[in-house]
This record gives sequence, C-alpha cells and structure tokens, in this order.
Amino acid sequence: MRHIKAISMKFIATLVLLYAILGLIYGMSFGSVFMISLVLGITSYIIGDLFLLPRTNNTIATIADFGLALLVIWVMTESMVIGDNEFTYSLISAIGVVVFESFFHKYMAIYIHSESREDGMYIKNFRYQTEASEEFTDNISDVEKRNDVER
Repeated sequence: MRHIKAISMKFIATLVLLYAILGLIYGMSFGSVFMISLVLGITSYIIGDLFLLPRTNNTIATIADFGLALLVIWVMTESMVIGDNEFTYSLISAIGVVVFESFFHKYMAIYIHSESREDGMYIKNFRYQTEASEEFTDNISDVEKRNDVER
C-alpha cells in the first residue's frame, strides 16, 4: 500500500509539472503529457527510487533521474510532436522533474526505505575487510627453527 501511495504521488506531481511546462508553455496535448508522465513515473520509480536510492544517496539517485527523465521525455516528445526544438523542451522539463525528485527522494528515504532498512534488506555501507588466518602467517618459533636449521 505504501508503494501505491508513493507512485501515485509521484505520478500526479510529474503530470502537473510536465503539463505546466510541456502543455501550457509549449502547447503539447494533455494525452501526450499523460503518456510521458506515466512512462517516466513508472520507470523512474523502479530504477531510481527502488533500486538506486536505497543503495546510494540522494545526489546520485537525482543525477540518474535527470538522465532518465531527459532521455524518456526527449524520445517520447520526438515521437509524439512534430517540431524543431524538442531537446530544449526535454531539458527544461527534466530540470523541473529533478527538482521535484530531490524532495521525493527524501520522502522515500523517510517513509518507504526506513522500514526496509530495519529488516536488513538494504545495506548502504559496504565494508570489506581482509581476513587472515594462521595458515598464512608464520609462527615466530617456526621462523627461529628454520633460521637455526639453515645455520
């Protein structure tokens, strides 16, 4: 239920934001903006919010969301609209989406991923340590015996 609430919030905010930028400023139809918001919301929720955010931090997840938003909006705008400057529309829209995403990631960290972290599902800090055992280290008495034998 908490994921449905989060993805619904993300979809509505993305739809309003993209309609304000793409629909009202650049004249794109509501249906096109709805489809872009749907595809972008689902893909960025799965890739950025569920996979990347728990394993990294807000900054890295936001940068990844910027790239994903730019790519999705640009490809879908290219295929839906006949125009000459879709990249600029996509860039401005991706910047707007990223501003929202940075706040949404904080919401996700507090309300969604905090419960998962308590279960031990996600480990943020990987600490690798070298393990050594006695088989790989020489005993001082063994070294002394070898030195005595060699003399």
